Amino acid sequence: MKRSSLDRIVSWVGLSLAAVLVVAGSLLTWAHSFVSNEVKTQLSAQQIYFPPKGSPATAGSEFAAMRQYAGQQLTTGAQAQAYADHFIAVHLREVAGGQTYAQLSAKAQANPTDTKLAGQVATMFKGETLRGLLLNAYAFGTMATIAGIAAIAAFIAAAALLMLSVLGLLHGRRTPGTESVFTAVKTPVPAGVG
Repeated sequence: MKRSSLDRIVSWVGLSLAAVLVVAGSLLTWAHSFVSNEVKTQLSAQQIYFPPKGSPATAGSEFAAMRQYAGQQLTTGAQAQAYADHFIAVHLREVAGGQTYAQLSAKAQANPTDTKLAGQVATMFKGETLRGLLLNAYAFGTMATIAGIAAIAAFIAAAALLMLSVLGLLHGRRTPGTESVFTAVKTPVPAGVG
């Protein structure tokens, strides 16, 4: 096969892959933007605010992860995770003495006349539901971040392939038409053998 033909084939494959990566990067950029905007819009609509700096609601060491957001409105996935795991979860452990919603619910079903227990079950249900919704926002926010990183990687890879493909095409134009690759080299047979 002629070296210039191989250069052209490899270069056109590289250009095709670069085009695919540009499309993938564009779609990933759109996904990043769409998901980030949806997370922010949905969380902003809930009007949840972190307790202000120095609030007694965040006095213990278990609230340390929340202090960086003191007084801010909850609008990002990272904030949602901090609020869910370091505020709601801590207070729910206090409400139920460390028991889960499922454990309290089983006790309430066994003792349907206990109104205090029924109130704890209702509080746990509401708290765990809100916590789950906030953690879903965190998951989607993380997916948006990953899509953004993947988009950047796709664009960088596309640029590298584009540059290499152009260099390959230029090399193919400069290579003499007589130069070959993948040709079998015949070794001379020594005299007297065979």
